[in-house]
Amino acid sequence: MALSSFLILTSLCIVGREALTLSDCGAYARRPEYTDLTVVCGTSAINLAIQICPVVYTGYNESLLILNHIRGNVDCQGTLDTSVAPPLLRFSFPIREGDACGSNFMTTSAPGTGIFSDFSNIQTVNVSGVVGSFDPTIGTVTYNAELKYYYSCAYPLEYLINNTQVDVSGSSIALKDKNGTFISTLSMTLYEDVNYTTPLVIPPLGVELRTNIYVQVVASNLTSQFFVLLDRCYAAISLQPSNSSFFNLFVPCSLDHMTTMLENGDSQKARFYFPAFRFVEQRNETISTYYLHCITRLCESSTCSSFKQCVGRKRRSLETTVFQDGVTRPSLLTRPIRIKAESTLESKEEAQHGGKYNGRGASVGLGIAVAVLTVIGVAAILVAASFHRKLKLLS
Repeated sequence: MALSSFLILTSLCIVGREALTLSDCGAYARRPEYTDLTVVCGTSAINLAIQICPVVYTGYNESLLILNHIRGNVDCQGTLDTSVAPPLLRFSFPIREGDACGSNFMTTSAPGTGIFSDFSNIQTVNVSGVVGSFDPTIGTVTYNAELKYYYSCAYPLEYLINNTQVDVSGSSIALKDKNGTFISTLSMTLYEDVNYTTPLVIPPLGVELRTNIYVQVVASNLTSQFFVLLDRCYAAISLQPSNSSFFNLFVPCSLDHMTTMLENGDSQKARFYFPAFRFVEQRNETISTYYLHCITRLCESSTCSSFKQCVGRKRRSLETTVFQDGVTRPSLLTRPIRIKAESTLESKEEAQHGGKYNGRGASVGLGIAVAVLTVIGVAAILVAASFHRKLKLLS
């Protein structure tokens, strides 16, 4: 996972001055060093910053540092920034093959390890190039120094999304190996409708069982070269999936029969939905709480279709299982789900006390029946007595 630079120096020679002079540089006028290049591996663009005073000291100026041998393209030229100390020459270009100012793109694949061990093909894309000096000397020989600043940004294309905290690597000094990351572009949101217009607000007592939960994973501010492809999504009882029971909503080449995939690997968003369920081990809890986690792949738009094919891809059992210790997890983003128990509090109490409530109900019913019969008997006696008295009077 490289973010690196390399500076090659040969001889020194002054070839001229332009906007920035040695007197403008003051104490920053010195020989070039390996740490003069700073590289920021962004989510949609790569930004380079080169200390310009050592370049001026060597005999060049900002117009003679060329990105990937491209001249005449304004978008690929450096911009002088004298508002900072030391002054910098800045380059910025998009992470988009064919429009990255001559940068080289190389995608490598390797078997997954750790949390990705179920996947046989984990990709990393490397974007690299060089900012070099242009020597205007005309002739057979030159005495000018050659400056070359090599940059390289490597981005993993597989991420675990299951925590609200997202850690993004900051800028890095050249010559040190660092990681680029797209994790900051990824987010997961729950919705209550199939049109994905109304975010799901989970009530304090939880969502009703069998209520459809609509999930969307989207990449924002990501270079258009990559699409979102969900490799696996699962629910786990604990916030951190380590040592926790989990249930797979889908894995490579296999969907749970209750999960419906709507869009995956076709754009910078993926969508699916599933009916609310609860874990059996939480049967005695009024509210069942678990967390939704998704392993998300970013694939180049032209190659996403190959990852949808099942040939050569590993399968994983849909049975509930347990994570092993020692799993290394990347930055995380949490989506908790609370599910309401099937019965109300009263019916739950009835279930807990069983025959006690049923016996009480039978006794009450029998008492009511006896009371009704008693009232009817008394009424019949009264009617008979009245009728007997009338007969006596008539006779």
